[in-house]
Amino acid sequence: MPHSLWLKAAGTAAAVTLAAATAAHAAPAPEPAATQNAAAVVTLRYDDSRAAGWEAAITAGVASWNQNVGNVKLVEATPGTRAEIQIVATSGWPQATLGPVRPGGQVRVELGSQAVSQGHDKTRIAAHEIGHSLGLPDTKPGPCSQLMSGSSAGTSCRNAVPDTAEQARVESAYANGLASLTPADGRTLVDAP
Repeated sequence: MPHSLWLKAAGTAAAVTLAAATAAHAAPAPEPAATQNAAAVVTLRYDDSRAAGWEAAITAGVASWNQNVGNVKLVEATPGTRAEIQIVATSGWPQATLGPVRPGGQVRVELGSQAVSQGHDKTRIAAHEIGHSLGLPDTKPGPCSQLMSGSSAGTSCRNAVPDTAEQARVESAYANGLASLTPADGRTLVDAP
């Protein structure tokens, strides 16, 4: 093979190799399987602007849910924006609308001071009532280890963490980035003894 043809063939081969390498680097690498299959996270906003005196308990209750359920994220609503979970302080017994609330929907949580005056823990009350908004009914009577046992666990109970069954039920309701196909139940559950 003459030297000039050899250089031309080598140059063409190098150009093809360079083009293939450039294309390989330009194409995004496929995402890891774990990322492709990760569940979408549903963000629900809450408005506690009418829950004076409950701020620390609400913050702790929200943190408990955010730390224990992976596909639902509770965030405080920006003032003036619509929130799915309306939280208010009342003088009666705590109560809430049974969800699961969908993004764009709305439920109400009432944090009643009557339960506090009888010795129940504010953080447990807040986390429990938020649990109703996420679709969990009461499990009364029940042990302190079940967040949704509410007041039936007694005034000494300070547990504000959902157990594994409660976590799984919320995860199931919000699977695939949506609240369950059925709308929020809509019943008001009152947590009186």
